Amino acid sequence: MRKWPVIVLFFISFPSMALQFVVEENPNIGLPKGFKGSELCQVAENTRTYLVSNKADKFAVHAGSNIHSHFSLPRIMKTLDFLCQTYREDVRAKRASRLHDADFLQQHFEFIRWYPDTKTANDIADKSTNEVKSRLLRNIPNDSIFLTKYYTKKLNASAVKTQHFDQALYSLPYDEQQLPLAQAEQVKETLTRYQYTRQDVINGVLLEKNLAKPLVWLTEEALHDVLLQGTGVLNVNGETRYFNVHRNNGIAYNYSIGKREQARYWYFAEVPSIMGYGETLASKIAIKPQVTFAGNVAQLGLGKLVMVSYQNQGEKISRLGILADQGGAFDNNLFQLDLLVDSYFGWQDYHQANKHLPDYADAWFMLIKE
Repeated sequence: MRKWPVIVLFFISFPSMALQFVVEENPNIGLPKGFKGSELCQVAENTRTYLVSNKADKFAVHAGSNIHSHFSLPRIMKTLDFLCQTYREDVRAKRASRLHDADFLQQHFEFIRWYPDTKTANDIADKSTNEVKSRLLRNIPNDSIFLTKYYTKKLNASAVKTQHFDQALYSLPYDEQQLPLAQAEQVKETLTRYQYTRQDVINGVLLEKNLAKPLVWLTEEALHDVLLQGTGVLNVNGETRYFNVHRNNGIAYNYSIGKREQARYWYFAEVPSIMGYGETLASKIAIKPQVTFAGNVAQLGLGKLVMVSYQNQGEKISRLGILADQGGAFDNNLFQLDLLVDSYFGWQDYHQANKHLPDYADAWFMLIKE
């Protein structure tokens, strides 16, 4: 006979909500699939390295300000270690990955169910001018998070400005090139980066005043897409090059308006691969599709192992991933995770590849049992 789950409730109070996390002894999870153990291990190791090497990053390197006391940094790192240990043992033994075995996962991990902050989601929906976004936010179930998908944008670009490719990705302005982030923050009132909105840059102020170096040239529509996604996978004269957000103009992302109306603007840098969270450009975490989540790193803490579970064509599916990325849309957002799916040229190929993925999913944080 199936046992009823034993649960322990934790309520964390905030001015606008009462957040609930539930420890479930026998979670109703599905078949773990849709991810590669090798890539899950890579992201786990890269994120663990960040946790060890960047302890001064109090924004992201912590056990989580909104999760119960079972979480600690040592236990989070043990969880990431156990993932890779399991993956490598299975490879050496030439057997199927136990990371895709629901019974194994329930035997070795503690599951903490995440119930979303629907109050804040509804408040945002009331302010949004986007009907689709408002509907999706209002429809978040009380027991499932909003599962969005993000991708790195494949784009054609030019090394020089043309009539078609007339908008640039800019590197940090010249007056900040040699300044570490902490020093830049101390003199922010004097820096070019904080002086202009996205619309100012699109209208040509940086180029006219020779304030920053253009890295590569795009169309305006592509620029908005790259600013939204944070990473561009660009075909420049037949060569694939990667560009990642570096520092922004200090204007917050406005969840209630569309991408073209955003005043927030990012300066970019060229990078060797797709990168996730990092306090500095040099420290950013190399991430992989299908095993990386972006979310509210400031409150949840970097490096959490997450499972999302949902129905697909009559089958319950569970996916594992690491919280290794963030974005402006996650400020005060404890109702959503964003799954990195892949790189696409546009909506049609993205939708065709991901139309089976739901808008909402059950979610758990996972910790190795002690």
